[in-house]
Amino acid sequence: QVQVMESGGGLVQAGDSLTLSCTASGLRFDGYAMGWFRQAPGKEREGVSCINWSGRITYHADSVKGRFAISRDNAKNTLYLEMSSLKPEDTATYYCAAYRGFRTLPSLVPADYNYWGQGTQVTVSS
Repeated sequence: QVQVMESGGGLVQAGDSLTLSCTASGLRFDGYAMGWFRQAPGKEREGVSCINWSGRITYHADSVKGRFAISRDNAKNTLYLEMSSLKPEDTATYYCAAYRGFRTLPSLVPADYNYWGQGTQVTVSS
């Protein structure tokens, strides 16, 4: 059974930094692209950052380019999202997900991902 679990969310002030972590079990972690997504109340889930199975290819949404960095440690089955210069508009529930295909390019499209965590809340106060 595949399990995905996020951690590291919290309440921070605008301009602060925060790092989210995600662990995945029940799948060959180093074979799957992974992604971070977020959903604010009343809005659709959107792709934030994604990374291919090796960690060499990453994509970011325009809204977070230059502020967020995604990385992975395949030896620890762990995905990270380092967020800096946080803004109130970054407030959302952040989700980690595993891509549906083996050793493929990642994407920022939620429908391309099969396995999802429960989410972790990030709140940025102004």
